Amino acid sequence: MENPLKLKRIHHVEFWVGNARQSAYFYRQGFGFSQVAYSGLETGQRQRASYALSQGKANFILTTPMTPDDLAADHIRKHGDGVRDIALEVEDADQAFAEAVRRGAQAAEEPHDVRDEHGAIRRAAVHTYGDTIHSLISYKDYEGPFLPGFVAAPLAGDDCGILRVDHIVGNVELGKMQYWADYYTRVFGFHRYITFDDKDISTEYSALMSIVMSDDSHSVKFPINEPAAARNKSQIQEYIEAYGGAGAQHIALQCKDVLYTVRKLQRNGLDFLRVPDAYYDALPSRVGPVEESLAELRSLGILVDRDEEGYLLQIFSKPVEDRPTVFFEVIQRKGSRGFGKGNFKALFESIEMEQARRGNL
Repeated sequence: MENPLKLKRIHHVEFWVGNARQSAYFYRQGFGFSQVAYSGLETGQRQRASYALSQGKANFILTTPMTPDDLAADHIRKHGDGVRDIALEVEDADQAFAEAVRRGAQAAEEPHDVRDEHGAIRRAAVHTYGDTIHSLISYKDYEGPFLPGFVAAPLAGDDCGILRVDHIVGNVELGKMQYWADYYTRVFGFHRYITFDDKDISTEYSALMSIVMSDDSHSVKFPINEPAAARNKSQIQEYIEAYGGAGAQHIALQCKDVLYTVRKLQRNGLDFLRVPDAYYDALPSRVGPVEESLAELRSLGILVDRDEEGYLLQIFSKPVEDRPTVFFEVIQRKGSRGFGKGNFKALFESIEMEQARRGNL
């Protein structure tokens, strides 16, 4: 496949939140991110306050509007705290933007320089599902702490072993999954990596369908989910109703040692979904031998799945907002490039237990 936008990587994920200072504290204390830079009133930025956080190659920005008439304030009123921008580094933002628009993307921000005393970047943006955008960022001569407009404001977090963003899942409305899969093929040159239908992802009560879109290098992967017909409300429909439309459902963070990472995250107070204990009784016969201790996997609640390339270990947090919207996955890959198909049934039954507690099943 081609790479028409000359995409390099996910540069950062920006959340628009009600209180960026407190959110930054949560990601430092909960996930072990380190604060690297800040933009706000003290730096001459009068509209918004932003905190840039980093761990491994994963970069987050937490942004809060300063005034009630800001676009970010409207976003927060509608969606609550959530992902606004999945920013992508490209070779040339002008070329990437022009090509994206030529291929059918809707422009969100025309190419322009963003500059400070440390140099400049070139930046543009296009729309994707819901109110989410993809910024397109290319570097000119910038050598500052994060991006122009930010000043260094280091606060070290207790690193939890997170390496990078593995994938970001988007939830879209019924009937829109294929539309957005085609969009990523047409605009970004992505290919359909894996497809899951309601036979793969279903329980007694709810179902969903998913298409995983990926670039050629498999470094940028965007699964897209839509609800499927079932007896009760799926987690996708619950998300869409709570979020007020389509959006980024969860961010998967790849780590180098899932046992180490999950132990630290749980000590930090993060809540994770638990599957029934019988899942672990069946695990050896289903996935075969693994290097990790079955007792420790059971104790921590980590799931395992295997495909022809190897196996993976994964666990999913409960929503990190009061609305049942954004949550996180922690994943370690030992050869497998899959998404845990063998875990879907147990995982979704666990999610449904949480939905039932919320009165939303």
